[in-house]
Amino acid sequence: MKVLTVYYSMYGHILQMAHAVHEGVGSVDGIEAVLRRVEEFGAVDRIIDENEFASQIRKEQANIPVCTLEDLRSADGVMFGSPTRYGNMTAQMKQLIDSTASLWMNGEMEGKPAGVFTSTGTTRGGQGTTLLTMMPPLLHLGMIIVGVPYSVEGMLHTEARGGTPYGASTTAGSQGELQPTEEDLAIARAHGRRVAEATLRLRTN
Repeated sequence: MKVLTVYYSMYGHILQMAHAVHEGVGSVDGIEAVLRRVEEFGAVDRIIDENEFASQIRKEQANIPVCTLEDLRSADGVMFGSPTRYGNMTAQMKQLIDSTASLWMNGEMEGKPAGVFTSTGTTRGGQGTTLLTMMPPLLHLGMIIVGVPYSVEGMLHTEARGGTPYGASTTAGSQGELQPTEEDLAIARAHGRRVAEATLRLRTN
């Protein structure tokens, strides 16, 4: 049984969250955890060339394979991670999802559990809207959305950090100066584990 974590990260916050999700997935017996990144746009790659910090983050991801349709097809469950862009997923992640028409036509994603996670610059920067607007395409594909219940440790809080019932999240800071808190990473691990456990229950029969 295979659960894929596919993510897009330019400044490293979602990269850290993806590693935590991937760890949570891999903690479930009987699950093979697979990590993939979303392909970058050529135009954005040229911008990254001029940004020392973003270039370093790109280098850190160089050994992580780019996600293909075969990765999605062969997965029994999928976690999708994207930072926000004006309250929605990045265009890079949307391009990957938009490329799945053949999978949709053949019903190849139907019945697979899915989870979504994100990062935003501020606590009011679209954590909820980004996660919620990532869900409709997955529902069109016939996937089953798995969120994060408030019984997960760290979810009931009033601090300026992440953690939503729609999916794991973190706050990056308006200049990207913040890093995911240990509580954010713990929720991400818990979310990955929940999707992996749901995959075992739903895909074994």
